[in-house]
Amino acid sequence: MTAPVRENLTGLDLRAEIDRLRKERNAVILAHYYQKPEIQDLADFVGDSLELSRKAADTDADVIAFCGVKFMAETAKILSPEKIVILPDMDAGCSLEDSCPPEQFARFRAKHPDHIALTYINCSAAVKALSDIIVTSSSAETIISQIPEDQPIIFGPDRHLGGYLNRKFGREMLLWPGVCIVHEAFSETELLKLKAQHPGAPIAAHPECPPHIVDHADYVGSTSGILQFAKTFPGDTLIVATEPHIIHQMELALPEKTFIGAPGADGNCNCNICPYMALNTMEKLYIALRDLQPRIEMDEELRLAARKSLDRMLDMASGTVGKGDLGRA
Repeated sequence: MTAPVRENLTGLDLRAEIDRLRKERNAVILAHYYQKPEIQDLADFVGDSLELSRKAADTDADVIAFCGVKFMAETAKILSPEKIVILPDMDAGCSLEDSCPPEQFARFRAKHPDHIALTYINCSAAVKALSDIIVTSSSAETIISQIPEDQPIIFGPDRHLGGYLNRKFGREMLLWPGVCIVHEAFSETELLKLKAQHPGAPIAAHPECPPHIVDHADYVGSTSGILQFAKTFPGDTLIVATEPHIIHQMELALPEKTFIGAPGADGNCNCNICPYMALNTMEKLYIALRDLQPRIEMDEELRLAARKSLDRMLDMASGTVGKGDLGRA
């Protein structure tokens, strides 16, 4: 990682300065549910990967300040090349992206030429360019249901999400062996202890969790899906097996209910805070808006290649692609 920028911002009203710069730059601030509460609270829009992709494609702002991780900001640049896209910390990466180097993915694809590549959005622009269809955790089920059962599929880079889809749809997709370090950290033993302490509380889990966590869940879905479940389940306590910063949105919407983060191996959820998402701070967001740096830049040939698979995702997630249109990109 590069050395962090250190400035003396003591005494600066960061919220007021961010609001001022947002207006001056005609900027929109997008934040993922896994961002710190103070960043969620000042964002123009908070959402999951699919929702943020749509906002990035539709915005009329001149600047997109993306409070998330690098692959999300890259996606915004792919969809809105004319916009300036800034990321508060360029080291905000992703363990799933790191697990899938494009050179290795290209070789893997070459070994299976009859397969299409259905690839999770948590990957680099270069891997998106090697893929046929991108999916998010909220669009994966809708998209896979549109792919003929006899069509062989490679799914990467998350083997847990791919395995969950295989089990649910009776598929036999070839799975890339990547995992999310956050969702991998949940402990089945500690989860069962917590469940025993709250016997009436349902468990909501993200499909990036391994099977021994998903199998105990009453609801499995994306961050937006989990948030919607939190708003509709009839009880007063919910155990949440995903990055715990989403609980902030739950508490804002439902202050009368109790939300408990699923524990890690040490009995608490500190190990389940995404270290990459945590790199974004108010100070870094202010500096990024002030300097319009760090900025996402991308080769145009790569961008156009990656856009094909993203456009197909957006079309299929809204049901506008027919089964006859699912050849390789």
